[in-house]
Amino acid sequence: MKNRVVILGGGIAGMSAAHELIERGFLVTVYEYRSIPGGKARSMPVPNSGTEGRKDLPGEHGFRFFPGFYKHVMDTMKRIPYQGNKRVYDNLVDTTRVQFALQGRTPVTALPRAPRTFRDLKVALQTNYVRDLGLTKQEFDFYWGRVWQLMTSCEERMVNEYEHISWWVFADTDNMSENYKRLINFATRILVALHPEEANTRIIGEIFVQMLMEMLLPTRCCDRVLNGPTNDVWIDPWLHHLRNLGVDYRFGARVERIECTDGEISGVWIEEQGSLQRVEADYYISALPVEVMADLITDEMLAIDPSLAGVQQLKQHVEWMNGIMYYLYEDVEIINGHTSYFDAPWGVTSVSQQQFWPDFDLSTYGDGQVRGIISVDISDWTKPGILYGKPAMECTPEEIKNEIWEQMKRSLNVNGQEILRDDNIHSWFLDPSIVGADKPHPTVNIEPLFVNKVNSWHLRPETYTKIPNLFLASDYVKTNTSLATMEGANEAARRAVNNIIDASGAKVKYCKIWSLRKLTLFAPLRWYDKWRFKRGLAWSGRLPLLYHIGVNLMMLFHSDDQESNNQGLKRFRRLRNSSRSKSNNKAEKINM
Repeated sequence: MKNRVVILGGGIAGMSAAHELIERGFLVTVYEYRSIPGGKARSMPVPNSGTEGRKDLPGEHGFRFFPGFYKHVMDTMKRIPYQGNKRVYDNLVDTTRVQFALQGRTPVTALPRAPRTFRDLKVALQTNYVRDLGLTKQEFDFYWGRVWQLMTSCEERMVNEYEHISWWVFADTDNMSENYKRLINFATRILVALHPEEANTRIIGEIFVQMLMEMLLPTRCCDRVLNGPTNDVWIDPWLHHLRNLGVDYRFGARVERIECTDGEISGVWIEEQGSLQRVEADYYISALPVEVMADLITDEMLAIDPSLAGVQQLKQHVEWMNGIMYYLYEDVEIINGHTSYFDAPWGVTSVSQQQFWPDFDLSTYGDGQVRGIISVDISDWTKPGILYGKPAMECTPEEIKNEIWEQMKRSLNVNGQEILRDDNIHSWFLDPSIVGADKPHPTVNIEPLFVNKVNSWHLRPETYTKIPNLFLASDYVKTNTSLATMEGANEAARRAVNNIIDASGAKVKYCKIWSLRKLTLFAPLRWYDKWRFKRGLAWSGRLPLLYHIGVNLMMLFHSDDQESNNQGLKRFRRLRNSSRSKSNNKAEKINM
């Protein structure tokens, strides 16, 4: 008899778990609260915007961003059929530029990948971050020295030392210029919506290094987007595929209570379409956000697994990162990629969508007059704005719309150019997760983002629990990815499924799990740092004498395959031991 699995939550984690389970012969039911699949990754129709038979305008919770280091999500996308013989993965498009916009100054253009054309090379040679971002050479050198430290630090130091240091402190921000402080604040806010004073250096550093490597490798790109609205080109085809495979995916289902008796989960109470029902399964996966799951943990569950109390504490580790869409009468491309507004107080990032959506004719949406879309993410809802002097979370929707537009205008309408015009705005759409902004009571974000704060790793649970039939699959559990992303959610789902395979004894393959990429070239330096860490020594920027030998060995045996890497390290260690032995023999002869 097939084992039945109930998945609570139908976002990226829930859909990923369902995909892996159904392919391995399990019976799967997914309960999703909303009427649209995809969770935070979803796109959605703007209600009542379509007229005369046209479709509603496409809205987003926030724009999509697929860094090159994503592996788990990419693997899943390659297994989802799309139109004809294509796969959803084929709907990803590389951007060619990234832009840092500064108020009243010419934007800085850079590359999200290694140069591939003469124009790319020209842009790379013209970019001067020291001059353009207002840093001193000493600050620039110090910052990249910190990046070098992260790239050459051992895993033990990352977990046991950098986990307890904020990004602000690690970057020595208090002793630097205002422009340097803006850089540190900007980098953490747009990446993870987190204040650098609280950001975890280990995780921020690891992800930054991953993105940097993708920019340097000639065949990779660190910035990819979809070629259409998210649900059109990814989520809806995925749901269709899952249902064809046999997944029972249900909308409008709110989890009310998890029932725990005799040491295991005996059932879950779910309100579905206005009716309360109790559902049972052999195994249960919670793919719910941390703030939702925290409220469902009962005393009975804590008695069996006290570590679940960490989830309840993590409920406070959330920030706001939500989107707003501007629909334009005339398309404005801005740049072929993302624009990050370096000194905008609300941590603003935008992308002009239509250039990436060649198969989506916007004239068939709304009232037929829209020709362009600028999708914006707001990462800092706590700092005062320019127009009203209030943080975003205290503004009305109209004020948020005006404030963001003004912040972008001050950074793009420079040197006599008028890229953004007020009369070009057809309409706009604020993420509906922002609730109550037009009411007298406080604004609430019903879909905040989990963030990685200092000293939080020990609070994060594994995908398995001491309750034998309960597993966790969400972006707050411990994964290699660590960051709250689509990639982290997908990896967590795979880990949860692997645990169910173990628990059920099913004779099926485990889901594949990838580690974060580490350059083999630096393996000797990471080993050297591990040697120092075990002896209580600080990281050292001085290269060991044997580094050049190690580099040669790594070049000889270079491979991304872990087994090959291990072989290379074994040869390196044998050479090191041989050198030590010769030195000892020489010393003995001298003593004689």
